[in-house]
Amino acid sequence: MTRTLLLTGPQLTVEAMAHAAAHGVRVIPTTPYLPADELTAIIAREQPDAIIVRQGNLTREMINASRALKIIAKHGVGYDTIDIAAAAERNIPVTIALGANAQSVAEHALALMFSVARQTALLDARLRDGHWDKATSVGIELSGKTLGLVGLGAIGRILMALVTPLRMTVKVYDPYLAHLPDLPNVERAEDFDALLADCDVISLHCPLNEQNRNLFGAAQFAQMRPGSLLINTARGELIDTGALVHALSTGQIAGAGLDTFNPEPPPADSALWGLPTLVATPHVGANTHEARDRVGMLALQQILDVWNGDPLEPRAVVNRHLFAD
Repeated sequence: MTRTLLLTGPQLTVEAMAHAAAHGVRVIPTTPYLPADELTAIIAREQPDAIIVRQGNLTREMINASRALKIIAKHGVGYDTIDIAAAAERNIPVTIALGANAQSVAEHALALMFSVARQTALLDARLRDGHWDKATSVGIELSGKTLGLVGLGAIGRILMALVTPLRMTVKVYDPYLAHLPDLPNVERAEDFDALLADCDVISLHCPLNEQNRNLFGAAQFAQMRPGSLLINTARGELIDTGALVHALSTGQIAGAGLDTFNPEPPPADSALWGLPTLVATPHVGANTHEARDRVGMLALQQILDVWNGDPLEPRAVVNRHLFAD
């Protein structure tokens, strides 16, 4: 029997597409970030048995547009763009590619840290425009500084290891963390406000929920150290953009590195683009050849497992707590 898999975005990697074809799966790519009514119409027409969410939102209307839908797999780990409650009402599991892109995102967070600390994006742009800022450009060393991690999942743990050669002290704020890694340079921050005041660099690695939306606003930036840096490879909605613009434009903090935004993509006239101490990338933290291979294959295997009646890794099913008993 031929099954249909719809992608909210382009094709998977060559390896994943070949794996799908070998199992008789009909794969339907779509244009990224289609208007909601257009994507809903495609889903209603094609009646997919599974959907892999790559870009954009998957709403209740889209989920209910396919009577055949049995599983929704996120091509990554951030599932805030999916109506997980609507899926649970139909006993449709929503899975994430747990850990598959963690190395790539952690490396990207480290790259942003270095780029912000040494102003590489700004200096590159100015050098191409004919400027030679050798006499005036002064960066920041990361060595020996204190790194604050907000959330300690797979990405945060890898980043913690990556900064070890820099002899950074790592402070972790994660109220859901049962056990802190037993490492000499790592300690738990019990209080979020204390983390803000004690760290030279803060990197966000927590999922988005209603409790932490705009986690970083004017009050939080006011508590951060002068000269500190903020890195976000998690979700754009964790940061109040207006408050960040103010903090950077007034020198309240020294710089920020953002891979995620609210909204995405940001408008062309966003105040962010006038900030010389901001380094921005277009939500590409997970976009490496290696991570795409792992994520695509894992998402596809999760779908095949559901179709075959095989059990899923419980931690990978993000809406299991909403299923009816």
